[in-house]
Amino acid sequence: MLLRRLVVSAVAVLAASALQAAELRVLSHSSFSVNKQKLAEFEQKNGVKVSIIKAGDAGEMLNKLILTKSAPIADVVYGIDNLLLAKAQSAGVLERYTAPTSANVRSFKLGDALTPVDYGWVMLNVDKAYVAQHKLALPKTLEDLTQPAYKGMLVVENPATSSTGLAFLAATVNHFGEQKAWAFWEKLRDNDLKITQGWTEAYEKEFSRNGGKRPFVVSYQTSPAAELFYSEGKLKEPPTDNLYLPGSRFMQVEGVALVKGGKEAALGKAFIAFLQSEGVQQELPTSMWMFPVLQTVKLDDSYRFAQAPQGSNKNEQPVVSQNAQQLQDWVARWTRIMRP
Repeated sequence: MLLRRLVVSAVAVLAASALQAAELRVLSHSSFSVNKQKLAEFEQKNGVKVSIIKAGDAGEMLNKLILTKSAPIADVVYGIDNLLLAKAQSAGVLERYTAPTSANVRSFKLGDALTPVDYGWVMLNVDKAYVAQHKLALPKTLEDLTQPAYKGMLVVENPATSSTGLAFLAATVNHFGEQKAWAFWEKLRDNDLKITQGWTEAYEKEFSRNGGKRPFVVSYQTSPAAELFYSEGKLKEPPTDNLYLPGSRFMQVEGVALVKGGKEAALGKAFIAFLQSEGVQQELPTSMWMFPVLQTVKLDDSYRFAQAPQGSNKNEQPVVSQNAQQLQDWVARWTRIMRP
C-alpha cells in the first residue's frame, strides 16, 4: 500500500511538473492587451504559461513571423487582419484552423486560417483645438489634403510596416483606382506628408493633440472615444473627431491563428476560444479600442463618439485581399513614390 501511494504521488508530481512546464507563445502587435487576471485564469485552467511576444505594428509582426518560419517563434499569432491575411497565407505561416462558429459571434468571411476577434474602421482623425485655434476649414475630400492650405498637416503610417497604413493605402486605391491613387500620393508627398513606421509614432508623437505639429492623422473611428474615456471625466466630449471624407475609410478585421510548425496546437486552439470568450470580449472595446465580435457585449458610453461610418451597415463585410502579390506591388509602388 505504501509503495502504491509513493508511485501515485510520484506520478502526480511529474504530471504537475509537466503542466507547469508547458508554454504557449503568442506573437502579437504592440497594441495587444488582455486582462492579467483573466489571462492568469486561462493559464491555471489549462496548466500553461502564456508568453506574449510583442513585435511592433502588425506589418512588422508578420514580417518577423515569415522570417522565422523555419524555426517558429510562436504557437499562436494575433493581429493579422483582412489585408495581411493574403501575405501570411502566401508565405505558408498559418495552420488551417478556425474556432467553431457561434450565433452570438459576428460572422466575417476570412477563410479557413483566421478566427476573427475584433473589427473597426481605419480613418482620418482631426485635432479640434488646432482647427479652432488656426481657424482652419476642414477638408471635404481626400484631394483637398493635397492643397497648399493643408501643407505639412497630415501624418500617415508606412503601409510596408503598419496595418493601419496599409488599410489607408488600400482605401485610396479602392476610391481612386490605381493610376489616380498614385497621382494623389505624389501630391500628398509634395505637400509635406509625414510618414511614420507605425500608429504609435503617428498618433502619440506627430499628432498635434499629443504634442506634435500635425492636426490630421490616420487612426481609427474609436480614437475620439478613447480620448474621452481616458480623460476620466475631465472632458464631456472628445478633443478629436473623425473626419469622414469619401473614400478615406477602410474596414479592418483582426484575427488570431495557429502558427504552422508551432509546438502547442491544442493549447493554441484553447487560446483562440479564450479570445472570443465573453470575459475577454467585454474588456476589448476599452483596452484595444476595437469593436468586439461577440455581439452581446454592451459598449462603454464613450462609444457614442465612435459611430459607424456613413454608408456602413451591421452586415458589412471587409475587403479580404486574395492577392498577396498585388498588395506587395502596391506597397512597392507607394515606396518608390515616397522615395523618388
